[in-house]
Amino acid sequence: MKVILFEPQIPQNAGNIIRTCSVTGTDLMFVKPLGFATTDRWLKRAALDHMTNVPFTFCEDFKKYLEDSKNSFYFLSSKGKRRYDEVAYDEGSELIFGSETAGLPEWIHQTYPDRMLRIPMKPEARCLNLATSVGIVLFEALRQKGFQGAL
Repeated sequence: MKVILFEPQIPQNAGNIIRTCSVTGTDLMFVKPLGFATTDRWLKRAALDHMTNVPFTFCEDFKKYLEDSKNSFYFLSSKGKRRYDEVAYDEGSELIFGSETAGLPEWIHQTYPDRMLRIPMKPEARCLNLATSVGIVLFEALRQKGFQGAL
């Protein structure tokens, strides 16, 4: 299982996601550019001592990454038609979340409309916090796999 953050902007969210990935044994990828430096004190404060426990990588060319991917991948967007809990996740599933300020770019919505998932929310509500959204979807995917690797 892997969480992918597309151009994240807020270091505290990224730090919380690092913690979530650490305690669940989930890989993490950041798609550049980031809105913060990985040395940012707010990132480190939110991540606590989990920064060294998460194998996180960086991606410069996300289009190529998606084209070359052999894994199932899903995008989380308020514009998704299917709910996140209507998908059967597998061990290699990649969960992709847009930036806090801009979401996912239009080319992704146009290229992968069948891979867009949403978390149910009231129509007039603003989106959930990114770290909260990652936790909701990741734990559903892990629940489906019997929380393998976790007690």
